[in-house]
Amino acid sequence: MNLSAFFKENPKAAVAFSGGVDSAYLLHAARAAGADVRAYYVKSAFQPRFELEDAKRLCGELDIDLTIIEADVLGDRAVRENPADRCYHCKKIIFTTIMESAAADGYKLLLDGTNASDEEGERPGMRALKELSVRSPLRECGLSKEEIRKCSREAGLFTWEKPAYACLATRIPVEEEITAKKLKSTEAAEDFLFSLGFTDFRVRRFGEAARLQFPASQLAHALEKREEILKELKQYYKAVLLDMEART
Repeated sequence: MNLSAFFKENPKAAVAFSGGVDSAYLLHAARAAGADVRAYYVKSAFQPRFELEDAKRLCGELDIDLTIIEADVLGDRAVRENPADRCYHCKKIIFTTIMESAAADGYKLLLDGTNASDEEGERPGMRALKELSVRSPLRECGLSKEEIRKCSREAGLFTWEKPAYACLATRIPVEEEITAKKLKSTEAAEDFLFSLGFTDFRVRRFGEAARLQFPASQLAHALEKREEILKELKQYYKAVLLDMEART
């Protein structure tokens, strides 16, 4: 099956839209197939501001309606305590919230952007998708991340080269409590590094320190900007550490 055939069989659907590469291409494919599709973005403490801005831009360019919903993920103890399966509990909240809103709008089928490159064993959130009967057309049609980027580029989507970006909660070690303060510190630190021209990096908590992970090609630039980085990030962390094992 290809995406055109999928949307011929499923001509009306809601899409859980993160603002990223995969769900952006899914929306484009739905629109190209003539499907009645609406995007739903869940705004939470785990999502950085730029993801929402990207979601708005993409939906504007595709002329697709975007519904923005807020979810209090930190209000759930199972999420806040950050167990190994935190993603399962978080996804359950997020997708249940979307399903309720979508149903009120007349959309019974909910889709997400999971692709064929995503390993089920490495993603506890997939259990939540199965329990809620969320479908993943990109995965069902065998589209890999590489293929989605290629198709997105051909379609002229600005998201085609957007780096993968996991939610802010992934910067906090498993079983360490997640707080709004920690998330805001992470977002502020990463926003600053983006402003210096860095891409595809992570600022991870390591006790009270920030552990910076950059691709090998950006390590030299990180050392050049050492003083600026230290001055800014020490507003939020007691120490700033550079991980010499390059991010891949």
